Amino acid sequence: MQCQRVVLALLLMLPVSPLMAADGAPGRGLKEIPDPELNLMRGRYTVGGNNVAWFGVTMISQWQGPNGAVVQGALTLGMDFRNGGTPKLSFQPSVQVTAADAPLPATAGRSIDSTGLANASGLVQSVQVAGDGNTARNVTTLTVRDGAVPTALSDDGSRMAQAQQGGATATAMLDGNQARLLLQVDGQSLVQQWIRNGSVGQGIALAGDGQTASNRLQLELVRNTAANNLPLSQNVAQAIGMNRGMGPGQ
Repeated sequence: MQCQRVVLALLLMLPVSPLMAADGAPGRGLKEIPDPELNLMRGRYTVGGNNVAWFGVTMISQWQGPNGAVVQGALTLGMDFRNGGTPKLSFQPSVQVTAADAPLPATAGRSIDSTGLANASGLVQSVQVAGDGNTARNVTTLTVRDGAVPTALSDDGSRMAQAQQGGATATAMLDGNQARLLLQVDGQSLVQQWIRNGSVGQGIALAGDGQTASNRLQLELVRNTAANNLPLSQNVAQAIGMNRGMGPGQ
Protein backbone atom coordinates (compact mmCIF):
# COMPACT_ATOMS: atom_id res chain seq x y z
CA MET A 1 0.00 0.00 0.00
CA GLN A 2 1.35 3.45 -0.85
CA CYS A 3 0.66 4.87 2.61
CA GLN A 4 2.45 1.93 4.26
CA ARG A 5 5.49 2.53 2.07
CA VAL A 6 5.56 6.15 3.17
CA VAL A 7 5.61 5.05 6.81
CA LEU A 8 8.32 2.48 6.07
CA ALA A 9 10.47 5.36 4.82
CA LEU A 10 10.81 6.50 8.43
CA LEU A 11 12.30 3.18 9.45
CA LEU A 12 14.84 3.33 6.64
CA MET A 13 15.90 6.92 7.19
CA LEU A 14 17.28 6.47 10.73
CA PRO A 15 21.01 7.19 10.84
CA VAL A 16 23.42 5.02 12.75
CA SER A 17 26.01 6.86 14.81
CA PRO A 18 29.62 5.99 14.01
CA LEU A 19 31.36 4.01 16.72
CA MET A 20 34.10 5.96 18.45
CA ALA A 21 37.24 4.06 19.41
CA ALA A 22 38.38 4.26 23.00
CA ASP A 23 41.12 6.77 23.78
CA GLY A 24 44.52 5.38 22.93
CA ALA A 25 43.11 2.30 21.21
CA PRO A 26 45.02 1.23 18.09
CA GLY A 27 43.35 1.63 14.71
CA ARG A 28 43.47 -2.07 13.91
CA GLY A 29 42.19 -5.33 15.30
CA LEU A 30 38.90 -6.06 17.06
CA LYS A 31 37.56 -4.55 20.24
CA GLU A 32 34.42 -5.39 22.20
CA ILE A 33 31.90 -2.55 22.28
CA PRO A 34 30.81 -1.74 25.85
CA ASP A 35 27.11 -1.76 26.77
CA PRO A 36 26.89 2.01 27.48
CA GLU A 37 28.07 2.71 23.94
CA LEU A 38 25.63 0.22 22.44
CA ASN A 39 22.81 1.98 24.31
CA LEU A 40 23.54 5.18 22.39
CA MET A 41 23.34 3.62 18.95
CA ARG A 42 20.54 4.85 16.72
CA GLY A 43 18.47 2.88 14.29
CA ARG A 44 17.46 0.16 16.74
CA TYR A 45 14.00 -0.63 18.04
CA THR A 46 12.05 -3.25 19.94
CA VAL A 47 8.39 -4.09 19.93
CA GLY A 48 6.60 -2.76 22.99
CA GLY A 49 3.40 -1.15 24.19
CA ASN A 50 3.55 2.10 22.21
CA ASN A 51 1.45 1.95 19.04
CA VAL A 52 0.86 4.47 16.29
CA ALA A 53 -2.61 5.99 16.33
CA TRP A 54 -1.93 8.72 13.76
CA PHE A 55 0.95 9.95 11.60
CA GLY A 56 0.98 13.30 9.82
CA VAL A 57 3.25 15.22 7.44
CA THR A 58 3.02 18.94 6.69
CA MET A 59 5.19 20.61 4.04
CA ILE A 60 5.32 24.36 3.36
CA SER A 61 7.60 25.90 0.72
CA GLN A 62 7.96 29.53 -0.36
CA TRP A 63 10.06 31.43 -2.90
CA GLN A 64 10.20 35.16 -3.60
CA GLY A 65 12.18 36.90 -6.31
CA PRO A 66 13.74 40.38 -6.25
CA ASN A 67 11.00 41.61 -8.61
CA GLY A 68 8.21 40.69 -6.16
CA ALA A 69 7.18 37.42 -7.80
CA VAL A 70 6.03 34.80 -5.28
CA VAL A 71 5.64 31.03 -5.61
CA GLN A 72 4.35 28.98 -2.69
CA GLY A 73 2.92 25.58 -1.97
CA ALA A 74 1.82 23.36 0.89
CA LEU A 75 0.57 19.85 1.47
CA THR A 76 -0.75 17.92 4.44
CA LEU A 77 -0.74 14.14 4.60
CA GLY A 78 -2.44 12.22 7.40
CA MET A 79 -2.63 8.50 8.17
CA ASP A 80 -5.07 7.22 10.78
CA PHE A 81 -4.13 3.78 12.17
CA ARG A 82 -6.76 3.55 14.93
CA ASN A 83 -8.94 1.00 13.17
CA GLY A 84 -6.07 -1.37 12.38
CA GLY A 85 -5.41 -2.85 8.98
CA THR A 86 -4.88 -0.37 6.15
CA PRO A 87 -4.68 3.17 7.59
CA LYS A 88 -7.18 5.80 6.51
CA LEU A 89 -5.38 8.28 4.27
CA SER A 90 -6.10 12.00 3.87
CA PHE A 91 -4.26 14.47 1.63
CA GLN A 92 -4.60 18.21 1.06
CA PRO A 93 -2.47 20.04 -1.55
CA SER A 94 -2.32 23.82 -2.05
CA VAL A 95 -0.27 25.91 -4.52
CA GLN A 96 -0.11 29.53 -5.67
CA VAL A 97 1.94 31.59 -8.14
CA THR A 98 1.93 35.40 -8.06
CA ALA A 99 3.70 36.99 -11.00
CA ALA A 100 5.30 40.44 -11.09
CA ASP A 101 5.38 43.04 -13.85
CA ALA A 102 9.17 43.39 -13.85
CA PRO A 103 11.24 40.52 -15.29
CA LEU A 104 13.73 38.59 -13.19
CA PRO A 105 17.44 39.35 -13.67
CA ALA A 106 19.20 37.12 -16.18
CA THR A 107 21.35 34.26 -14.89
CA ALA A 108 23.41 33.57 -18.01
CA GLY A 109 26.32 31.24 -17.39
CA ARG A 110 24.98 29.95 -14.06
CA SER A 111 23.71 26.43 -13.48
CA ILE A 112 23.03 24.13 -10.54
CA ASP A 113 22.61 20.36 -10.76
CA SER A 114 20.33 18.92 -8.05
CA THR A 115 19.61 15.58 -9.73
CA GLY A 116 21.76 13.71 -7.22
CA LEU A 117 19.18 14.33 -4.49
CA ALA A 118 16.94 11.75 -6.18
CA ASN A 119 19.41 9.06 -5.08
CA ALA A 120 19.88 10.33 -1.51
CA SER A 121 18.59 8.29 1.41
CA GLY A 122 17.91 9.10 5.03
CA LEU A 123 17.25 12.64 6.21
CA VAL A 124 18.48 15.14 3.59
CA GLN A 125 18.80 18.94 3.74
CA SER A 126 20.51 20.68 0.83
CA VAL A 127 21.21 24.31 -0.12
CA GLN A 128 22.95 25.17 -3.42
CA VAL A 129 23.55 28.82 -4.32
CA ALA A 130 25.13 30.36 -7.44
CA GLY A 131 24.19 34.01 -6.86
CA ASP A 132 24.50 36.94 -4.47
CA GLY A 133 22.22 38.34 -1.78
CA ASN A 134 20.11 35.20 -1.39
CA THR A 135 18.46 33.79 1.72
CA ALA A 136 17.71 30.06 2.08
CA ARG A 137 16.37 28.11 5.05
CA ASN A 138 15.43 24.47 5.62
CA VAL A 139 13.64 23.52 8.86
CA THR A 140 12.52 20.04 9.94
CA THR A 141 10.65 19.26 13.15
CA LEU A 142 9.53 15.93 14.59
CA THR A 143 6.91 15.61 17.33
CA VAL A 144 6.18 12.28 19.02
CA ARG A 145 3.43 12.46 21.62
CA ASP A 146 0.58 10.69 23.35
CA GLY A 147 -2.92 12.10 23.36
CA ALA A 148 -5.70 13.11 21.05
CA VAL A 149 -5.50 12.53 17.33
CA PRO A 150 -5.83 15.71 15.18
CA THR A 151 -9.19 16.42 13.59
CA ALA A 152 -9.56 14.48 10.37
CA LEU A 153 -8.63 16.42 7.25
CA SER A 154 -11.16 16.95 4.49
CA ASP A 155 -10.12 14.96 1.44
CA ASP A 156 -11.77 15.48 -1.94
CA GLY A 157 -9.72 12.71 -3.55
CA SER A 158 -7.30 15.05 -5.28
CA ARG A 159 -3.74 13.77 -5.31
CA MET A 160 -2.12 16.69 -7.14
CA ALA A 161 -2.41 20.47 -7.33
CA GLN A 162 -0.47 22.59 -9.79
CA ALA A 163 -0.27 26.28 -10.64
CA GLN A 164 1.75 27.81 -13.46
CA GLN A 165 2.33 31.35 -14.63
CA GLY A 166 5.08 32.48 -16.94
CA GLY A 167 8.17 30.45 -16.11
CA ALA A 168 7.08 29.64 -12.55
CA THR A 169 5.43 26.37 -11.50
CA ALA A 170 4.23 25.09 -8.13
CA THR A 171 3.28 21.42 -7.69
CA ALA A 172 2.07 19.44 -4.67
CA MET A 173 1.44 15.73 -5.21
CA LEU A 174 0.98 12.30 -3.72
CA ASP A 175 2.30 9.83 -6.28
CA GLY A 176 2.78 6.13 -5.61
CA ASN A 177 4.99 5.81 -2.54
CA GLN A 178 5.99 9.47 -2.24
CA ALA A 179 4.58 12.86 -1.32
CA ARG A 180 6.36 15.82 -2.94
CA LEU A 181 6.24 19.61 -2.99
CA LEU A 182 8.06 21.37 -5.83
CA LEU A 183 8.53 25.06 -6.69
CA GLN A 184 10.40 25.80 -9.90
CA VAL A 185 11.29 29.07 -11.62
CA ASP A 186 12.96 28.57 -15.01
CA GLY A 187 16.62 29.50 -14.91
CA GLN A 188 16.31 30.87 -11.37
CA SER A 189 15.46 28.38 -8.66
CA LEU A 190 14.29 24.96 -7.55
CA VAL A 191 12.72 24.52 -4.09
CA GLN A 192 11.53 21.05 -3.10
CA GLN A 193 10.52 18.75 -0.25
CA TRP A 194 9.72 15.06 -0.28
CA ILE A 195 8.99 11.98 1.78
CA ARG A 196 9.43 8.65 0.02
CA ASN A 197 10.52 5.09 0.64
CA GLY A 198 13.87 5.46 2.41
CA SER A 199 14.22 9.25 2.32
CA VAL A 200 12.84 12.45 3.79
CA GLY A 201 14.35 15.65 2.46
CA GLN A 202 14.45 19.33 1.63
CA GLY A 203 16.38 21.02 -1.16
CA ILE A 204 16.92 24.62 -2.26
CA ALA A 205 18.87 25.58 -5.40
CA LEU A 206 19.20 29.30 -6.27
CA ALA A 207 20.93 30.46 -9.44
CA GLY A 208 19.75 34.10 -9.28
CA ASP A 209 20.39 37.08 -7.04
CA GLY A 210 18.33 38.57 -4.21
CA GLN A 211 16.01 35.58 -3.81
CA THR A 212 14.42 34.28 -0.63
CA ALA A 213 13.45 30.61 -0.26
CA SER A 214 12.34 28.46 2.65
CA ASN A 215 11.20 24.92 3.37
CA ARG A 216 9.39 23.76 6.49
CA LEU A 217 8.71 20.07 7.11
CA GLN A 218 6.68 19.02 10.16
CA LEU A 219 6.32 15.35 11.13
CA GLU A 220 3.92 14.39 13.91
CA LEU A 221 3.29 10.97 15.37
CA VAL A 222 0.58 10.29 17.96
CA ARG A 223 0.98 7.13 20.02
CA ASN A 224 -1.86 5.05 21.36
CA THR A 225 -1.06 2.81 24.32
CA ALA A 226 -4.02 0.54 23.58
CA ALA A 227 -2.67 -2.59 21.90
CA ASN A 228 -4.93 -2.54 18.86
CA ASN A 229 -2.55 -1.72 16.02
CA LEU A 230 -0.27 -3.68 13.75
CA PRO A 231 3.25 -4.72 14.85
CA LEU A 232 4.53 -2.49 12.04
CA SER A 233 2.97 0.50 13.73
CA GLN A 234 4.64 -0.43 17.03
CA ASN A 235 8.02 -0.60 15.35
CA VAL A 236 7.58 2.73 13.61
CA ALA A 237 6.63 4.49 16.85
CA GLN A 238 9.68 3.30 18.75
CA ALA A 239 12.10 3.72 15.85
CA ILE A 240 11.11 7.35 15.35
CA GLY A 241 11.21 7.99 19.08
CA MET A 242 14.87 6.91 19.17
CA ASN A 243 15.92 9.08 16.23
CA ARG A 244 17.62 11.77 18.25
CA GLY A 245 19.57 13.13 15.27
CA MET A 246 16.56 14.74 13.64
CA GLY A 247 15.62 18.30 14.42
CA PRO A 248 15.63 21.87 13.16
CA GLY A 249 18.29 22.62 10.60
CA GLN A 250 19.20 25.09 7.89
